[in-house]
Amino acid sequence: MMRSVLRLALLLLTTAAMTTPSYAAKKALSAAAATADADTADIHESVTDIAVSVNERSGQSVTGKVVITQFKPDGDGPFPFVLLNHGRAPNRAQPPRFQLTQQARYFVQRGFAVFVPTRIGYGAFGTEPDPENAGPCKAKNYASIAQAASDEILAVIAYAARLPYVDAQRLLLVGQSVGGYSTVATVSRNPPGLIAAINFAGGSGGDPKTRPGEPCEADKLDQMFAAFGRTSKAPMLWLYTENDQHFSPKYGRAWHAAFINAGGQAELNVLPPFGRDGHSLFSAGFDIWQPLVSQFLDEHGFPAQKM
Repeated sequence: MMRSVLRLALLLLTTAAMTTPSYAAKKALSAAAATADADTADIHESVTDIAVSVNERSGQSVTGKVVITQFKPDGDGPFPFVLLNHGRAPNRAQPPRFQLTQQARYFVQRGFAVFVPTRIGYGAFGTEPDPENAGPCKAKNYASIAQAASDEILAVIAYAARLPYVDAQRLLLVGQSVGGYSTVATVSRNPPGLIAAINFAGGSGGDPKTRPGEPCEADKLDQMFAAFGRTSKAPMLWLYTENDQHFSPKYGRAWHAAFINAGGQAELNVLPPFGRDGHSLFSAGFDIWQPLVSQFLDEHGFPAQKM
């Protein structure tokens, strides 16, 4: 019964994404939160949203809703907390909200409260405005993505830090693809409480269908990662693969070099080919990345917890 109600709530979310009023999306999100899937009952899934204002590439200010899917261990805490930052798919209306349940479960089992933001331009609240549209391939504005996405991530950090079960002084950031790029951008802004961060295949401007392995204007990304490195303080783990169809490994290595040469701290692992497209490592390669992430967490003050 609970699963049926959840499916209905998610159907309402999808319908809300295609209709005008955000009220319908809000109602659907509330329904989804009230009917959490039995599969996540043990990690206490809940859903909320916050309003955030950011600038689009044109410089125009826009305000949108960031939906936050939350998970936590049993008990009152306070728990260290982690944000899991999603990537960018061709159909930005799906999923209606990001859950990243398998990844969230791993971090909850490590003792973290987990926050999964669905950023502006994605999911149930609609795909417009789209502050992460960096422009055409030959005229990319990667700085605008970094600013807008990190503004949203900082707003979610501020929201989470006020919760009574969160230890605001023990923050971990994790992101994949554009979410990885946005994570590095956020690290460079040194949010309060940040201990460490993890970048899975971070970058932007990739298209595996038309330019496999070759992102648009990669030299601009070199410059962005160097800029991030100049102000970053927290240690990072970077994970890329040899067969990433968005960003071939030469770019992961170049961006890492730009970052650390400018003063950033990051350990780079370029892993063997994974599946048809190593870009999916974070979503589908849990058994591969989990030992590397666990070791990194152990080394940086986040030892495994007895659950």
